[in-house]
Amino acid sequence: MSLRINDEAPNFSAETTQGPIDFHNWIGEGWAMLFSHPKDFTPVCTTELGYMAGLKPEFDKRNCKIIGLSVDPVDNHAAWAKDIEDVQGHAVTYPMIGDTELKVAKLYEMLPADEAGSSDGRTAVNNATVRTVFLIGPDKKIKLSLTYPMSTGRNFDEVLRVLDSCQLTAKHQVATPVNWKKGEDVIIVPALSDEAAKAKYPDGWRAPKPYLRFVPDPS
Repeated sequence: MSLRINDEAPNFSAETTQGPIDFHNWIGEGWAMLFSHPKDFTPVCTTELGYMAGLKPEFDKRNCKIIGLSVDPVDNHAAWAKDIEDVQGHAVTYPMIGDTELKVAKLYEMLPADEAGSSDGRTAVNNATVRTVFLIGPDKKIKLSLTYPMSTGRNFDEVLRVLDSCQLTAKHQVATPVNWKKGEDVIIVPALSDEAAKAKYPDGWRAPKPYLRFVPDPS
């Protein structure tokens, strides 16, 4: 059974480039984004890790920690980080998990549970499915999962957009429409009756259909 939205993110202990962690304790009371990579020194992932390093301050503003994972030893990650900074111009200041025994990849169902062996001798193609982004809330539950093919670089601006939406909708009884960006109008959720909505939004709303009620971003 695959991990689904609102499932608890499995906890684990691991070595990282910033020392050992217990994942749930590391998350603490905020949000977290775990994003995985099939192998160190791979071209697409090099661009992704560097872009995330530049985007980290935006995640920090939103109280969201970032952690990477690659199916290689931590020592390799440190060497790879130098290449990433050379190519992308941003130092990797977030931790990266070394998953040499494939434990986290299997725990998060990115590799089959019965996959044999360790990272030794494995290629990026062997680990092609270790290309998932998990967004995890303060309740330690999965709010988003996105899996990309190796040949397609991930859109981390989209992950940031989803984080904005998740944080907004966790606080207010709203949903966000297609292509929504922070500050744009949002949708009153159907569970909120018109009567309750009037109390919450005394200035009213725009309703092109009775079930589609738009109000300004309450944040």
